[in-house]
Amino acid sequence: MKTIERGNLNERVALNYLKAEGLKPVTSNYHSRHGEIDLVMQDGEILVFIEVRYRRANNFGGAAMSVTPAKQRKIALTALHFLQRNKLTEHQCRFDVVAISAEGTSWIKSAFNSPA
Repeated sequence: MKTIERGNLNERVALNYLKAEGLKPVTSNYHSRHGEIDLVMQDGEILVFIEVRYRRANNFGGAAMSVTPAKQRKIALTALHFLQRNKLTEHQCRFDVVAISAEGTSWIKSAFNSPA
């Protein structure tokens, strides 16, 4: 399976997982000049920016640990762009990670704070 196909599959897995947990989809694959946010969802009153990561194995820290500070900054800047573009700058938001591996799927709420 090609990398893009695997990414799309894992984003659908994460989307379905989070919908089953009660989150509501807002958009997916949101782009700005800073980067991309895989999923944007609503959790009650909170807007959630979600990074989906896949790793075949948990060597070297696994999927969750692959969201480096540099990646966190790109996500935060892209989230700020989304909030400004949609006039939602007063909205409460959170940054989550959905880590997918052969061992299963884990949802890390508030995985990081905005470093931007």
